[in-house]
Amino acid sequence: MATITLNSGFKMPVVGLGVWRMDGKHIKDLVLSSIKIGYRHFDCAADYKNEPEVGEALAEAFRTGLVKREDLFITTKLWNSDHGHVIEACKDSLKKLQLDYLDLYLIHFPIATKHTGVGTTDSALDADGELEVDTTISLESTWHSMEELVSMGLVRSIGISNYDIFLARDCLAYSKVKPAVNQIETHPYFQRQSLVKFCQKHGICVTAHTPLGGAVANAELFGTVSCLDDPILKGLAEKYKKTVAQIVLRWGIQRDTVVIPKTSKLQRLEENFQVFDFELTKEDMALIQTTDRQYRTNNPEKFWGINLYA
Repeated sequence: MATITLNSGFKMPVVGLGVWRMDGKHIKDLVLSSIKIGYRHFDCAADYKNEPEVGEALAEAFRTGLVKREDLFITTKLWNSDHGHVIEACKDSLKKLQLDYLDLYLIHFPIATKHTGVGTTDSALDADGELEVDTTISLESTWHSMEELVSMGLVRSIGISNYDIFLARDCLAYSKVKPAVNQIETHPYFQRQSLVKFCQKHGICVTAHTPLGGAVANAELFGTVSCLDDPILKGLAEKYKKTVAQIVLRWGIQRDTVVIPKTSKLQRLEENFQVFDFELTKEDMALIQTTDRQYRTNNPEKFWGINLYA
């Protein structure tokens, strides 16, 4: 399995399985099947509300000797409402995942919101239906609590998620332990070349969430279109005798990002993992660059009544 070495010295597999919007009932089978296929990297979050089910699956994988704990790379994330309770929130996630340590813990969004109880991950809305933002907690203080998790041995690497260049630069300035990862939405329709280059130049690995542009799930949730229907990408799929998704994931890997596609279909799980037996030419990488639309498909404004990216 191809890996990227993080600035913390630990290795992160370049393909992982994202478990957002995965139904609790099916998680166990999915996680165990994906481990059998070869997946060693799982991307979780407190807010996905399925850490206990993922924990059950991992416990079974360890118990039956399918894999050892050190074979896997497990990420989870601090929710907005827990910025003032980082250590408790992390311990809560560890307990649900049935783990002694995390490979990576991320600040899910660069915003602190009203605390609703550790691990409850609610997004409290005010009387106007807008997100209750907590203006008393700085991202800097949240980060210093994240650093404590490393010295406590609860977390091996820490990182950020959904941070732009300004916020990532600030984090580099005030951090004693540098962010190892910035997890952002990026795919051919939303390439964010400047942000990706900035992070990589400063030793922050970029993980692409929504690496396929969200496909059907985001079309249903956000009403967005997917790059998987793009004629240029379809043409490349024919040329390489691969699926469009495999072309898009391979492009993500070749730009030195980590990709975490989500799927609940066994065939797709296998397909998404079969991206190491071919390489896109320089010309085709350049061709994919022309498809950029600066098009974000994942915007939580729908739930929060406020566009944090405005």
